[in-house]
Amino acid sequence: MKGNKISMSEMTELEKYYNKFSEEKRLGQRRGIVEFTTSMKYINECIAGREHLKIADIGAGTGRYSFALADAGHDVTAVELVKYNLGILRSKGDNVKAIRGNALNLKKLADDEFDITLLFGPMYHLFTFDEKLRALNEAKRVTRPGGYILVAYCMNEYSVLFHGFREEHIKDSVKNNKLDASFHCISDEKDLYDFVRVEDIYALSDAAGLRRKKLISADGPAHYMRPWLNSWDEETFRLFLDYHLATCERPELLGSGRHTVDILIK
Repeated sequence: MKGNKISMSEMTELEKYYNKFSEEKRLGQRRGIVEFTTSMKYINECIAGREHLKIADIGAGTGRYSFALADAGHDVTAVELVKYNLGILRSKGDNVKAIRGNALNLKKLADDEFDITLLFGPMYHLFTFDEKLRALNEAKRVTRPGGYILVAYCMNEYSVLFHGFREEHIKDSVKNNKLDASFHCISDEKDLYDFVRVEDIYALSDAAGLRRKKLISADGPAHYMRPWLNSWDEETFRLFLDYHLATCERPELLGSGRHTVDILIK
């Protein structure tokens, strides 16, 4: 290591991945616009017109949500593990307090400090129930009583249908024991992402002793419909967005999208 530069051999697989992956580009594409618009709608429901709230964005990435909320007048603290993402986040301005940290141990954040805590990335990359519960309990710890915790998950059926069947990895996944008998994904750190079902989400919130306000699909069928989504004119895309916002709480659709957001109350 020289100075602050980290060699590729010293980086985790997650860091290598995010050094190449553009979160800004993803959220700027139409499928990302669906996810961002939906998530902001429900964040604003939790804000409920209140001003100058303290908000923690845990696993903030490059700060898309952090800066949107700071620009709306809130006091935002962004916590990010990946140095590359943190550098981009800090380059955007100083109206967000940006610190390096791990969702499993938010030692730089005080108990009962925040009105709203976002956990929009860490659960994707935690591979055991105990790790996920640790992250959820840390988010609970730093949130004031009565405050909201919004937790995003990657969903199992999306992975099986899209990556398994559509991209034709299903036979290799079965052969390599990446699916159990119920077609639940079995992931580890080499896979980078972990996938859950609705019952897994319920088990985590129950174990953490949190109350549920809502469980919503952040993107619904948007990822399955990428070719059409990108080809539509603006009016058709806006109608799709209206449709999604009208149906994203429907229980029969929750497990089928790529991302689900659990909205919890401490």
